Amino acid sequence: MPAGPIFAREAMTAPRRLRHYLMRSGFVAGLLVLFYSIRQATIGFQDVQFAGDVANFSSLVFQVFSLLQLTLGMFFATLFTASNVAQEKDRQTLILLLMTDMRNSELALGKLLASLLIVVVLLLASLPVFFSLKLLGGVTWEQVIWAAAVVGSASLAAGAWGGLVAFWREKTFQTLAVSVLGVVLFVAVLEGLVAAFGAQSSVGYLIGLASPYRSLLSVLNPLDGTVSGVARVSALPAVVTLLSLTVALSVITVVRMRAWNPSQSLRQSAMEPDTTASEDVAPRTTTSRTHHRTVWNNPVIWREMCTRAYGRRVIWIKLVYIALSIMIAWAAISRPESGNVLILGMASAPAFAFLGVGIISLLLMNAQAVTSITTERDGRTLEPLLITDLSAKEFMLGKIGGAFWNVREMIVLPMLLLVWMMLSGTVPALTGENCVYLVATFLVLSMFSITLGLHAGLTYDNSRSAIGNSLGTMFFLFVGIFILMLLLVEARSSFAIQLQSFIIFIGFGSLGLFTSLTHKNPSSALTLASMSLPFLTFYAIIYFLLGGNLIVCVSICLAYGFTVIAMLIPAMTDFDVALGRNTQDG
Repeated sequence: MPAGPIFAREAMTAPRRLRHYLMRSGFVAGLLVLFYSIRQATIGFQDVQFAGDVANFSSLVFQVFSLLQLTLGMFFATLFTASNVAQEKDRQTLILLLMTDMRNSELALGKLLASLLIVVVLLLASLPVFFSLKLLGGVTWEQVIWAAAVVGSASLAAGAWGGLVAFWREKTFQTLAVSVLGVVLFVAVLEGLVAAFGAQSSVGYLIGLASPYRSLLSVLNPLDGTVSGVARVSALPAVVTLLSLTVALSVITVVRMRAWNPSQSLRQSAMEPDTTASEDVAPRTTTSRTHHRTVWNNPVIWREMCTRAYGRRVIWIKLVYIALSIMIAWAAISRPESGNVLILGMASAPAFAFLGVGIISLLLMNAQAVTSITTERDGRTLEPLLITDLSAKEFMLGKIGGAFWNVREMIVLPMLLLVWMMLSGTVPALTGENCVYLVATFLVLSMFSITLGLHAGLTYDNSRSAIGNSLGTMFFLFVGIFILMLLLVEARSSFAIQLQSFIIFIGFGSLGLFTSLTHKNPSSALTLASMSLPFLTFYAIIYFLLGGNLIVCVSICLAYGFTVIAMLIPAMTDFDVALGRNTQDG
């Protein structure tokens, strides 16, 4: 095959796995549940008498589904490709692949297409759902086809970027962080340039072709900007631009692969001369004193805080994160009347800026925590820890403390943004009391994000599965909360009638969270946490829309704090179950 034996093996073995069918059917079932929830939130139990109402509903569902699929496709394409290559590096099997007769193109394209196989399968499985919307009206065949083309080409470009970063960087955390920040920064810079040059100008139009969201919105709303009322639905220039970007990123990866791999550190260690034999014949006449660093009582947290366990260039990732956060905050606050106008009926522009920065921070915290375990496992340094007298409590507390220390900028910066907005009066509703509530809630969510990463790293033996489940759970949680808030805003006038659909939507989320948390070590506490967390989050969202700030803080802290305890206590008390070690903690 053109993609080489790597993709051929994945294409042959993937259909044999049960999770392949579960993910495909679960994704379609999730779309149908969301379809029913949107229907209940907009129409309810009313009798539809006009075909135009059904067409408007079909158009709304098509827009929500397309934007959701684009977001999920770009995120998981980047995540799967980056984690797939990073796992090969951590296990030191990438060097074996480089020693075979496979060409660079076969290795790069094989890893890319093998990682994107599940994304393409889910995209194709969802097409019948999109085609069924055409039967309701309000959507054309051209819109469905071009929307799928934009999502597919954007996912390919995101996956190519994840593969480039994974072959370039050595550490898994650096790979995940640079990949996620790169995608967000790319979209933010494009939108900023389009706003600077003007969307109607020729330069702004050309720049906008590379923006997946702008291209998709032009397909969803083809009449925007037209004068005659006749619009031609086509996204061919945008698709060609995104595919060209994919080719460019893949070419760079293929050309630079042998220069980046093996890493410079491995090359230097291989070039060092072996002086053991010469020392046996003629021992040294002079002795040199070696200075050793003092290790703390807890060596785990000492390694996390005092060594370069996650690479030498983590500072550049933090600088990019700070620059991106400042860019998002400035873009939202500089808008006229940004603190008084509610976007989508939920929050003001500065509030959305804080949410964007907070979500990026929580995702990076989760990536830091899960890679702190998977790197130990793949590097085969976890086994030596199991034969020491290190207790489970020391190990877990060391990993938690190290994660908080390594992502301290991502914890402090969102809180500083809150304090600045409160003192400057950018958001009139942000008083000192509400600021305290938000800081407390963000700290609890930070602890939840880090603990979830550690829990996934201990639960899943495969690094790709651990990273995918951990970051995927966080991402689905954010997407589910956003969609639920949209549905609640849409159903404000008839909330009691649509309560049934909300319960079904929340129950589906509880089932997914239960599957993720109790994969290997089920417990009553984790089951209760997975069942109660979505309902308490729903309760908090309702009171947020009603203005009950204290109740929102208490609900979030109770739901996510209890989940943190439910994950930590088994990891500390039943460490032998999680890692195969029998501990006797005094």
